[in-house]
Amino acid sequence: MRNLPTIALASIAAISLASPLAAAQRNGAIAQDFKLTDVNGKTVQLSQFRGKTVVLEWHNPGCPFVAKHYRSGNMQAAQKTARQQGVVWLTINSGAKGKQGHMTGTEAKTLIATQNIQSTNYLFDTKGLVGKAYGAKTTPHMYIINGTGELVYQGAIDDKPTANPADIKSARNHVLAALKEIKSGDKVSVAQSRPYGCPVKYAS
Repeated sequence: MRNLPTIALASIAAISLASPLAAAQRNGAIAQDFKLTDVNGKTVQLSQFRGKTVVLEWHNPGCPFVAKHYRSGNMQAAQKTARQQGVVWLTINSGAKGKQGHMTGTEAKTLIATQNIQSTNYLFDTKGLVGKAYGAKTTPHMYIINGTGELVYQGAIDDKPTANPADIKSARNHVLAALKEIKSGDKVSVAQSRPYGCPVKYAS
């Protein structure tokens, strides 16, 4: 997957991969910076995307709720729409080694090609430091950070908390709605929702 030019966040320092991150992020606060490794072994840092809106998506390919959105093409369509608007979309896998959803770089690249995943980068958070810092509870669990580095949305991808693809058609996609409002200069009307899906498979 190709890298887009680069948001991130004013007045925040980079956090090393081995450093513990702060507690779960609050809406309205500056999102904490982080570094993670992508499928090619390259380090990607949140703050390299300064000035751009960023979506964070927690992912586990073995979760039926994730499968709902990927097998239907719904998540890929959202990713593509967002990127066409200049948004950076970071898909994050916090699955620990030996647990459901954990993948090697090679396995992830195969999945990306097979499912035509459209995110900007696919990142590994095997130790779960970033996931725990952001309070990611489920797959999927979505976050949006605006161009000034402020966390403006966190929660579910939509308002239909089921694993049934048939429910997508009538759902409100909270992420796309929020991105539209951000683009228009409006306040995000639904800034927080209850995430649904499988529990993130952290190491502990």
